[in-house]
Amino acid sequence: MKIVIVVPAWNEEKNIKTSIEDLLQNGYDNIVVVDDHSKDQTAEVVKNLNVVLLRHSANRGQGASLQTGHDYALLNGAEIVIDFDSDGQMQAKDIAKMIQPILDDQAEIVFGSRFLDNQTQIPWLKKNLIHRPARVLNNFLTGIKLSDVHCGFRALSRTALEKLKLTQDKMAHATEFVVLTKQLGLRHAEMPVEIVYKNFGQGFGGGIKVLKELFIDKLLK
Repeated sequence: MKIVIVVPAWNEEKNIKTSIEDLLQNGYDNIVVVDDHSKDQTAEVVKNLNVVLLRHSANRGQGASLQTGHDYALLNGAEIVIDFDSDGQMQAKDIAKMIQPILDDQAEIVFGSRFLDNQTQIPWLKKNLIHRPARVLNNFLTGIKLSDVHCGFRALSRTALEKLKLTQDKMAHATEFVVLTKQLGLRHAEMPVEIVYKNFGQGFGGGIKVLKELFIDKLLK
């Protein structure tokens, strides 16, 4: 079973080595880093690691980076793909349980969740004033009830990869994953994962940007 780890990266020169080393130490050596035209030394750091480096010629956004990685993985025989952030907050130890529903033929896409156990210590403001209303809104918009919609930790089977093509280049891709899961009838599951926060991350303003992206895209269609 060929497992490919897709790591989107933008200006992560300080953190990406930690993320890659964590993956390698846990036995995951098919790693594809998609550098989204970083302005810092992210690409130079990655060149010294045992991974495949793909680079965008212009900054396009995390959604576009993930799709680039997915396309590469498909062309190179991936049977399972893991979306894994480059900021050092995700834990490679969680990959084994993320892929288990796919191995057991119970799901075609698995979403990581920070809310199914108490591993992740989420800042109070982020947990109660951002995530809770975002969850309710996303469940309403997508028709799928998930405990966590913007974790970013995902496992996808080859079947899901072949069907699911992201059109949202920026951060609205997280919601698009869920929308497409519903539209395509993909079997899905959630698994608890640990996210170790190094900074607050996307706040309320980021959520507003996502809504704008989704709204504008709907209008254009």
